[in-house]
Amino acid sequence: MSLLVLFPFLFSLCVLTVRCNPISGLTSLPPSAAKVCTLHNSFEPNFVADGDYVIGGIFPLHYNQEMPDLNSTYRALPVKCNGFDPRAFRWAQTMRLAVEEINLRADLLPNYTLGYKIFDSCAYPLTGMRAALAVLNGLRESDSPMCQGASPLLAVIGESGSAQSIVVSRILQPFRIPMISYFSSCACFTDRKQYPTFFRVIPNDDYQVKAIAQLLVRFNWTWVGLVRGDHEYGRFAVQGLLRELQGTKVCVAYQEMIPLLYNRKRALQIMEVMRLSSAKVVVVFSAEGEMTPFLRDYMTQNITGIQWVASEAWVTASVFTASEFYPYLGGTIGFGIRKGHISRLSLYLQTINPQMYPNNMLVKELWEALYGCDPFALPGSLLPPCSGQESLLEQHSAYMNTSNPRVAYNVYKAVYAVAHSLHNLLLCQLGTGPFQNKSCAQRNNIHPWQLQYYLQEVEFNIAEEKVNFDLKGDSIPYYDILNWQRGKGGNIEFVNVGLFDGTKPAGEELVIQEDRIMWPCFTPQVPVSICSASCLPGSRKAVRRGEPVCCFDCVPCDSGKISNQTNSIECTLCPEDFWSNNDRTVCIPKKVEFLGYDSLGIALTVISMMGACITIAVFAVFFYHRNTVIVRINNSELSFFILFALTLCFLCSLVFIGKPTFWSCMLRHTAFSITFSLCISCILGKTLVVLAAFTATRPGDNIMKWLGPKQQRTIIFVSTLIQVIICAAWLIDDPPSPSPNTQYERSKIILECSVGSSIAFWCVLGYIGLQASLCFVLAFLARRLPGNFNEAKFITFSMLIFCAVWLAFIPAYVSSPGNYADAVESFAILASSFGLLFCLFAPKCYIILLKPKKNTKQHLMVK
Repeated sequence: MSLLVLFPFLFSLCVLTVRCNPISGLTSLPPSAAKVCTLHNSFEPNFVADGDYVIGGIFPLHYNQEMPDLNSTYRALPVKCNGFDPRAFRWAQTMRLAVEEINLRADLLPNYTLGYKIFDSCAYPLTGMRAALAVLNGLRESDSPMCQGASPLLAVIGESGSAQSIVVSRILQPFRIPMISYFSSCACFTDRKQYPTFFRVIPNDDYQVKAIAQLLVRFNWTWVGLVRGDHEYGRFAVQGLLRELQGTKVCVAYQEMIPLLYNRKRALQIMEVMRLSSAKVVVVFSAEGEMTPFLRDYMTQNITGIQWVASEAWVTASVFTASEFYPYLGGTIGFGIRKGHISRLSLYLQTINPQMYPNNMLVKELWEALYGCDPFALPGSLLPPCSGQESLLEQHSAYMNTSNPRVAYNVYKAVYAVAHSLHNLLLCQLGTGPFQNKSCAQRNNIHPWQLQYYLQEVEFNIAEEKVNFDLKGDSIPYYDILNWQRGKGGNIEFVNVGLFDGTKPAGEELVIQEDRIMWPCFTPQVPVSICSASCLPGSRKAVRRGEPVCCFDCVPCDSGKISNQTNSIECTLCPEDFWSNNDRTVCIPKKVEFLGYDSLGIALTVISMMGACITIAVFAVFFYHRNTVIVRINNSELSFFILFALTLCFLCSLVFIGKPTFWSCMLRHTAFSITFSLCISCILGKTLVVLAAFTATRPGDNIMKWLGPKQQRTIIFVSTLIQVIICAAWLIDDPPSPSPNTQYERSKIILECSVGSSIAFWCVLGYIGLQASLCFVLAFLARRLPGNFNEAKFITFSMLIFCAVWLAFIPAYVSSPGNYADAVESFAILASSFGLLFCLFAPKCYIILLKPKKNTKQHLMVK
């Protein structure tokens, strides 16, 4: 049954037994109502003391309970609480000690005494609600006169869990009774509209979740699990942590909830999720009550390697200090509330024994929990009997751990906050008070809302620590960072390894001494909890579809992009003149390539020099045999011109090798075009002479007078001059120049010579092609003319080779970039030059050198 259903029933049952109502000042109810209002059940306080002013205390003296059958047809059985908590029992005794100290002081509440009523909430909201209703009555629940006058209860110290505090605070709110919690850190209590009477001496959970978020980021735990209790404390804490983690690299692998009424089957399901998950860090927002059975079952599952991050609700729980917990909980790190010192606490706790409280069942349960015996054993008892006079020793840490009290210290501060506020209220002078008409509270009729005013304003010191409340009822945000380490006796010790001070500027709150931390499994290294391994420099993160951003794949950067940081989201594009190295981590200057003196360049250079040397050698042969018939009859002057032009053609291919410069680029295209134009012009002249010589033998022909030496030189000069004019216009209008090509191969800069004007470039080649075509046609017409030394057929073959080379050059040149284009052009020059050299001069050299008998006039006249 939900609390919303049970609340009207319990409230209607108990409100008739409430002794007073400070708001409405209700007078006695009608006699008929009094007659029918009878108490059907009892909820007695565990500890009670009378005083001039009474305060209540609610503590989770048990951490579990069995729900009774709520069938309304018969009387419900009392709630049965299980799992005695010595730690919470110590808190209750701390409240009693503080009240007794205050009653003995002469400087605080002189001539007045404090009383108390302490109830058990069983760490359950429903029982906490019943305790709140019971605490509103007289000293005992059986004392239930009708309401009149002010409330005898001025304030309540409690509750432990936030879920219980929400219920208790809302019940106390109509009566405007202030409540000071010693262990409820839920951020929800900052809403003053919903909780106007709530105060606390523990920091707001908003600071704790901020601290935990900074801790996760500090140790690079980007893949974590969240486990919480089924209550408002866990819900608000998880919401706050998720809010703090937004914008960080931390992702949540799973969220699980421990049932409020512990269910082992559900707990085992949670543990299976933890076992299968790759998240090795688990953040837990839970109370000691549900964590105790959960962790006992956890140990049975033999799950190790988990790094626990504990909230303040259970990080200092003494019940987990036993050596059996260490293999599974050792290395736990968490945030504990500020510790303090209570001088008389240890001695006071030792005075509690069954002999002193023979009728108190809590003391009996304490002995059973600490010694495993029954001080009031009866025949048939399940536990062995004991005297009840056993000494309380330090090894009973669950109860006797008083060296660095934390929650108990909060209880101590809460009681003193009430005492100081009440003291200030009693010091009020008539006419200077804070209430209507500057009035003060009546000392014998103090209303709780009047005490609340002074609580809001109170400020005092305990052991050099300032205690006060802000406008939301919160105290100073301060946490100790605790690490669970093995002590000398094998038990777990809470070692302070840092602090979180919420009053410091953002980013400076967390201080950790990492060298003092002991991690799980005795490892000195910080545990790793990630969904995906970090992407090294040279790669980027690619988020997996449908998964959190912490789960990703590492994709290598594309060529030309780099990432020089771990876990880069994007790769950075290198500048235009730079390229990525092989690891994709650094942009390096692009390699500049051109047709240099590498293997290809050396090969072309050797071939070019060989061609030039061969041409010079032919020139020397022809010059030496210049008076022979075969040289003279084939126009030795034109032959020497052709050989000179071919030598230049071979040499001009060298201009294409080496780093392009402004002058070399202009020289490359103009040199080869003019030299080839000169060469083809000479061949054209020779073709015309051959054609004229064989046609002039017919009677009446005088064509040779038009092709004399002067005319031949004129033809050569004019044909070459046209090419020179085209080249001059090219150089003037848009000359070739060095150009870095970054488009063909982005990883390199290919330094090439841009042609400048494309029209001029193709005009130059077209003119050479026109000359070659004309030579070819004329030579083809004269190929069948008689004569042993008719050169027409050799000129035909040379032009065929020349045209074939340059026709093949065009597509090869267009499709080849940079140095390869230069190599193609150089190769075309060399190939066409060799073609002309061998076709035109090889037959003549053969005759001159190897067949000198054929180099005679008689042999020429045979045909």
